[in-house]
Amino acid sequence: MLALSVNGTTYNVDVEDDTPLLWVLRDTIGLTGTKYGCGIAQCGCCTVHINGAATRSCQVPVGTVGPAHVTTIEALAQDGKLHPVQQAWIDHDVPQCGYCQTGMMMAAVALLKEKPTPTDADIDAAITNICRCGTYQRIRAAIHAAAESAPQRRDTAAAR
Repeated sequence: MLALSVNGTTYNVDVEDDTPLLWVLRDTIGLTGTKYGCGIAQCGCCTVHINGAATRSCQVPVGTVGPAHVTTIEALAQDGKLHPVQQAWIDHDVPQCGYCQTGMMMAAVALLKEKPTPTDADIDAAITNICRCGTYQRIRAAIHAAAESAPQRRDTAAAR
């Protein structure tokens, strides 16, 4: 039995230590927002945050997570309000098929936490997720929009 902290809730899961975190999230806990794509940590569909860092969960053995805090796409919206990245995705009509988008948004949130005003080069370097529909231009535009609408940016702009 392993104790796993996901989205602020502790789950006791009865799985083998080498079970990928992705499958524990989806099949054991029932949080299906995190998607399976390639299974080899290349596509990014399975991106979650582990202690705030964007991590591809398909290659993380659950036994290595320990007391770390895992955040999935289900926890981005708070109090009925979308996260600025989620709202930007809608406003910029980013997804076509949408399959990769939860992982893409999780990667974008981690980027904005590290670099609140990323350049195109920052985005290209940090967002290595694969989108088969090729919506990369809209993804970049949405990340810039989310950076502009984030509360810390509004506070900075108001102080000027």
